[in-house]
Order: sequence, then C-alpha cells, then structure tokens
Amino acid sequence: MGASFLQLQSIKDACCTFLRERLHPKNCLGVRQFAETMMCAVLYDAANSFIHQHFVEVSMSEEFLALPLEDVLELVSRDELNVKSEEQVFEAALAWVRYDREQRGPCLPELLSNIRLPLCRPQFLSDRVQQDDLVRSCHKCRDLVDEAKDYHLMPERRPHLPAFRTRPRCCTSITGLIYAVGGLNSAGDSLNVVEVFDPIANRWEKCHPMTTARSRVGVAVVNGLLYAIGGYDGQLRLSTVEVYNPETDTWTRVRSMNSKRSAMGTVVLDGQIYVCGGYDGNSSLSSVETYSPETDKWTVVTPMSSSRSAAGVTVFEGRIYVSGGHDGLQIFSSVEHYNHHTATWHPAAGMLNKRCRHGAASLGSKMFVCGGYDGSGFLSIAEMYSSVADQWCLIVPMHTRRSRVSLVASCGRLYAVGGYDGQSNLSSVEMYDPETDRWTFMAPMACHEGGVGVGCIPLLTI
Repeated sequence: MGASFLQLQSIKDACCTFLRERLHPKNCLGVRQFAETMMCAVLYDAANSFIHQHFVEVSMSEEFLALPLEDVLELVSRDELNVKSEEQVFEAALAWVRYDREQRGPCLPELLSNIRLPLCRPQFLSDRVQQDDLVRSCHKCRDLVDEAKDYHLMPERRPHLPAFRTRPRCCTSITGLIYAVGGLNSAGDSLNVVEVFDPIANRWEKCHPMTTARSRVGVAVVNGLLYAIGGYDGQLRLSTVEVYNPETDTWTRVRSMNSKRSAMGTVVLDGQIYVCGGYDGNSSLSSVETYSPETDKWTVVTPMSSSRSAAGVTVFEGRIYVSGGHDGLQIFSSVEHYNHHTATWHPAAGMLNKRCRHGAASLGSKMFVCGGYDGSGFLSIAEMYSSVADQWCLIVPMHTRRSRVSLVASCGRLYAVGGYDGQSNLSSVEMYDPETDRWTFMAPMACHEGGVGVGCIPLLTI
C-alpha cells in the first residue's frame, strides 16, 4: 500500500506482475479483491479471466466457499465460464449453499434462477437435481426444475423461457470453428461462397454456398446457427437474411431487416441479434435493429448518437460497443456503448487512432480493434481497451495492413481474417496470442480474397 500512496508506480506494477504470474485456483479470488482495492486494472482483469477459465477448480477452493452471495451470483451468471456442462455450475452453487446450510439455504432459489438448468441433461435433472433434499424442500426450486424438464419434454414452450437460461456459455478459450462468409474475389466481385476454419488443425474447408452473393455482410451466431445479414450483392444493398445449419450444411431464408444495409456491425446479446449502422446506398446510418430468432421478428431500437458505417462492433461486458466508422464525411475515433436494459447509448473512451473498416472483438476482460483505414492510409496497428481503466493502449501491430478486416475470438486467441492492403484483396489470416503479444500467420482462406464476414460456432459439450 505504501507504494501506491507514494505513487511509486514502477513498484506497484512489479507487485502486480508478481501476483499475476502466481495466480492459482486457490488464490485468484483474493488476488482479484486485492487488485480492486489497489486499483490495479491489469491484475484485476488477469484474475477475472483466470477465474472464468478455471471456474471448476476455483469453485472447490476455500475462497469460493467464503464468497458472499452477490459474488457467487455474479460468477454463475457469466457467459464466459469455462465449463464442460451446466451441471458443473449447479454442483458449485450447491456446494456453496451446503457450506453454511442454515444461513445460505434460503439463497438457493435465487442461485438456481441464475443457473442454466435447461441445458443440463434430462437424466441429471431427474436423478440429481430433483432428488436433492434442498431442492425438494423448496417450492421455487421445484418450479425451476420443472421449467428445465419442460425445455426437453415440450420444445414448443422454449420461446417462453428466459433467453439467458437457454443460452450456452461461451468461454473465449473454448475451441470454435470460424466461418468466413461472402466477401470478394480478386476481381472485387461479391461472393456467395462460405468456408470454415478449424484453428486446431489450421485448415480451411468449403461449405455449402449462400443463396445470395454478399460482401460487407453482417454475420451472427445464435444457438449454433450462423446468420448472414444484409450486405451488398454487387448491385444493391440488401435487407435479406439467411441462416446456416452446420449439421445439415443448408441455408434457409428468414425475415428480412426493416432497412437495407451493408457495412454494418452485427453482434449477439442475450440471444438477440443486433445490427448497428451501416450504409443503405445513399447515406451512413445511425439506426439499430434487433432480431429475435424465436419470433423471427426485427424491431427498431434506440439509434446510435452518430451515423456510422464500417464501424467496429462487439459485445463486451454485457454491453454493445461501437468503435470508429465513418459518416461519409469524416472518420471517427469515438466509441459509444449500448445498455440493452435501459435502451440507452453512452460515450466511452475514444480509440487512440481514428479508423473505419476495422476488426473488433472481445477476448476475456479486454476489447480489441485492429487494422482499418484512417483516411490517408491502410492500417496494421491494433489497440486494446480495458473498461476498468476506461482507456485504450497499443498492442503489437499485425504483419499486414488490413482494411475491411474481420476479427474473431476462438481458443483464447484472436483471428484477423482477410481484408485489403491498399493494393490487393487478402486471403491471408493472422492469429494474435494475448499471452505473448504476437501475431502469427495461419493458413490462408482457400476460396476468398478478403472482405468476408466471420462468425465462430463454439464446440461446446452440453
């Protein structure tokens, strides 16, 4: 503490580095609390990511069993938990309750309501959850178990369940297959081609093509299905949407957007697809639409504070962040984020560099942007954002200048896919490892020459 009070930042940083290198499932919760007290943003983020990555081991520690209710609720609610199945989250919560059964027993209904019981196996629900004496003695708990069983027995009722309870968790360190959708060929023509990349095998394979050629297309993944939204077919901006099922290798049309748009940002939050801004053929847009896969309906929500085409859009810490882009006259460095609970937009710290047509993605407790165009040149520079510090910092640049690049997270790493370097459309791919702060070339796309939309379908065991 003396180092902090004396503003000896170098000593403080050294202490944080020392603790970060010694994170362990038995001490990470205490380290996170210490980091928060000392306002060590880097250490706090590292501990938080470690907790999510090693949740099962952490839940067996004395520190976890000593947590207050609000901290346990926050943990079991996180999408980022690295668990093989939801059953592990249930066992962790139940162990916490049984540690002080008399005081914590009344907390069980609130805990179970934040666990995704419908994603447990039916046999586990019947043989383990339903038979537990704490669950059997609580009416609210029994109702939650019945709801989870109905999810399996009566699929027609699934649309009526709270979306977060049926949404698979997606730890960014878990392997996901990366799909490159649409984009351009070397002549600049829009494509309907789709290919998939396995990060472990470092190999691309061709998939069934879309029904429509689409460049500057929005891509989203919900419940293992991949949505191709809007874009440009070489003549017109599109409002149409089609969805890909990787199990059947087929595309199906769904409801079109309210507005035609290309070069928009597309993300998924609480099981809903959001498209932000873009270009309709006449002007850049500030409008935002959200799509419910359950109802097949698009709804217009609060517009952004600025019209933004070719912005970077990603979900980070439960908010939609929109960075940079342009309005047809100027390129932005500004950033705003959307709170979907209050339907309001708020400013965040601006990027260090203005840019449009860049890639944006979140990984663990950080948000990243890379590449793009700043009005005078094509960029290789990349930045990282911490919400704790509310500031951006530079990371090592990519090897290649990339405008119209797509950025996606898988296996705890970031993949920059395709783009345009000022002379040629790119099929190359670079992978960023945050542990080493290095970019590495991966296998290039086989069928594309840049300008693709990307989505990652996680390979989760449920």
